[in-house]
Amino acid sequence: MLQVSLLVAVAAVVAFVLWGVRYLANDRVGIVEKRWSASGSIEHGVIALRGEAGFQPYLLRGGLHWLMPLQYKVHRVPLVTIAQGSIGYVFARDGAPLGQTQALGANLVADDFQDAEGFLGKGGQRGPQRRVLREGTYAINLAQFVVLTRERVYSVNLERDEDAIVRRMVATIEARHGFTPVVFEGAADEVGIVTVHEGPSLSQGELIAPIVGDEPNDGARYHNNFQDPERFLAAGGKRGRQLQVLTEGTWYLNCLFATVERIAKTVLEVGTAGVVVSYTGHTGADLSGTDYKHGELVSRGARGVWSEPLLPGKYAFNTYAGKVVAVPTTNFILKWNRREVGAHRFDENLAEVSLITKDAFEPSLPLSVVVHIDYRKAPLVIQRFGDIKRLVEQTLDPMVAAYFKNIGQTRTLIELIQDRSAIQARASEEMKAKFAHYNLELEEVLIGTPTSAGADSHIEMILAQLRQRQIAEEQIETFQQQQKAAVQERALREAVARAERQKALTESELQVDIERNKGRADYQRALEQAAQIRALAEAEADKAARIGVAQAVAVEEQVRAYGGPRFQVVERVMSRFAEAVEKSGAELVPRVMVGSMGDKGVGVIEGLMALMVSEKLGDVEVLPKTEGEGVRLREALRASLAAPPNAGASRGAQ
Repeated sequence: MLQVSLLVAVAAVVAFVLWGVRYLANDRVGIVEKRWSASGSIEHGVIALRGEAGFQPYLLRGGLHWLMPLQYKVHRVPLVTIAQGSIGYVFARDGAPLGQTQALGANLVADDFQDAEGFLGKGGQRGPQRRVLREGTYAINLAQFVVLTRERVYSVNLERDEDAIVRRMVATIEARHGFTPVVFEGAADEVGIVTVHEGPSLSQGELIAPIVGDEPNDGARYHNNFQDPERFLAAGGKRGRQLQVLTEGTWYLNCLFATVERIAKTVLEVGTAGVVVSYTGHTGADLSGTDYKHGELVSRGARGVWSEPLLPGKYAFNTYAGKVVAVPTTNFILKWNRREVGAHRFDENLAEVSLITKDAFEPSLPLSVVVHIDYRKAPLVIQRFGDIKRLVEQTLDPMVAAYFKNIGQTRTLIELIQDRSAIQARASEEMKAKFAHYNLELEEVLIGTPTSAGADSHIEMILAQLRQRQIAEEQIETFQQQQKAAVQERALREAVARAERQKALTESELQVDIERNKGRADYQRALEQAAQIRALAEAEADKAARIGVAQAVAVEEQVRAYGGPRFQVVERVMSRFAEAVEKSGAELVPRVMVGSMGDKGVGVIEGLMALMVSEKLGDVEVLPKTEGEGVRLREALRASLAAPPNAGASRGAQ
């Protein structure tokens, strides 16, 4: 029995011990809630700092823990995780109450809200906190703190009222994009105007909170561009819109403490200067002098018109603390013309100047005035007039109009038109002093053509007459020039004709020279041909002579061979006779032979026939027997050779 009781007791002890064991995973924490305590219950707040019943300030981390069963309850909650590029906001359930001017709880010594006991023991305040959580994982007692992130709300046992407060905080943060840092990129050319919702109010008359903590080496005043609210307030920062602006970078701001408005940078283009009119700052000494009564000209940083203008560039200027008036430093044109407006539009309300001339005409005169402003004098111009357009409309317009009205009264309409150049030069000189009085530099005055005002057409009539007169004068001049041109043209044509004749004469002279040279060449060629022919003739004669000599020698030899010259002559005569007989077609033996038979022997015909027969037969030799017969034979042959071809036939017929 005793043993059984002992075993039961041991089992009960083991069960009691096991009942009190609590296991926590490493990614979770345990929030301990004490159900009863000898010290009683807590009287104020939520966290029991002296062992009372209620939520305990410490946490249980991952592992095995033993707690008294029934006395303690462990709430297992995840670790608080803030994602990269996100911001976590903390709401403290317990702590000192907020001050009357506070909107957020102060936390000067808390270690990222992971030490609830230290937070409460060192004066931590309840409510939404000024400090925010950056990226990372935190072991936070969610019974004391409620953590708000973009993804979820970390808390334990929220009551209905607390849940409503937390939801309103989440909605406010979402509306202000407070779960992400404020990022300014260089390409955007923007600056951030910061409005602080915490701290003492501005003094009477102040429009914007001055810069605090502008000494980076002073740790007590430096607030790292509103990222450390505690230091900002400790350095004397005030509630409201701040003079200091945010520029390029990433800034982790508590949007419940400070909000940011984005505005464009102030850009001054080349050819302009920026005159700063500051609405805030200390009261500075007037630099314009006692004789100047158009406002205060102060040094940079003071309230008023800064004496030093801003040069071309980009500026992170807080437009709530002042304004920058852009003043053109290049020449600009003001046009007194309803139909034209200058590039800067300072003259969009200007119109032509109405004149009354000496001869009672009422023309409208368009004008253009070229003006320059020295950038060093730009603050004086803005100090006196406020802006350039007001200067043009309230000062320059009436001054210029009055000046040209005075000019118009001293001249007729025609003089006003014809003397425009002289009037321009005079106006440019006389009006420079007037413009210099207003710190302006007049470069040039340009006058247009007067026009009729309203329905009056007399000016157009006069201008038309002047145009007709000018056209007539131009025509006279044109006719004179044409006459001169005609004379010149006639002279030119004569010169051209003379030049053409000269060309023909020159060509004829050249042709004569050519023919003369050609005749000389032909004569010389003829001489050369004659010489050549003479040489050829001489050569031919010489050759013929040589051939004749050779033939003579050959003939002589032949003659010698055939019986001497007598026989040779007879042979040649007979050959010719035979050819003549053959060509004439005469019969060799005539049908009728008529001849004489003398006592003296054979006649001429008989002799010739005998010779021909002897030649043909070759074996009969007919020779004259006497010298007288030979003589007669030769004469007969000579006569027959000299007679016409038909003479012999006629005689034969007779």
